[in-house]
Amino acid sequence: MSARPVRRPTERAALAAVCRSSRPLPSVAALMAALLDAHERGDREGSTLAAHRVVRAAAPSEVGE
Repeated sequence: MSARPVRRPTERAALAAVCRSSRPLPSVAALMAALLDAHERGDREGSTLAAHRVVRAAAPSEVGE
């Protein structure tokens, strides 16, 4: 017997809502400030996250947006 994931109605509604709405990214300047702040604090995860968001904000069509 194979186990199938159980989809809940709220999960389906949440996924549909996310697909319908787009969240605007912060400006590149704000993201760069966050990147510099994370780098100064030695936050490797924050630096990585901010760097990826800078790239997505700078060139959304090239990153699959």
